[in-house]
Amino acid sequence: MPKVFRITGEMRIGGEWKKFTIEWPGLCKEHVLERVYSVLGSRYKLKRFEIRIHKVEEISPEEVKNRYVKELLEIDTLYVTR
Repeated sequence: MPKVFRITGEMRIGGEWKKFTIEWPGLCKEHVLERVYSVLGSRYKLKRFEIRIHKVEEISPEEVKNRYVKELLEIDTLYVTR
């Protein structure tokens, strides 16, 4: 089962620093951080220097608040068809 991480930090939008909290599943902390930079950069057109990560913590599946992540953790088997 993959680990779940909660990432908290700030991102610069419109000249102001806005706080964010993201929960993301992953194998290790480094993979999750890269994914967060990728998603925020793509969604808000931010560069890495415009994203400040304050805390990365591993959380238990029971602590997850994000509905999408909860549903991903409940999947037993994933079938891919063409």
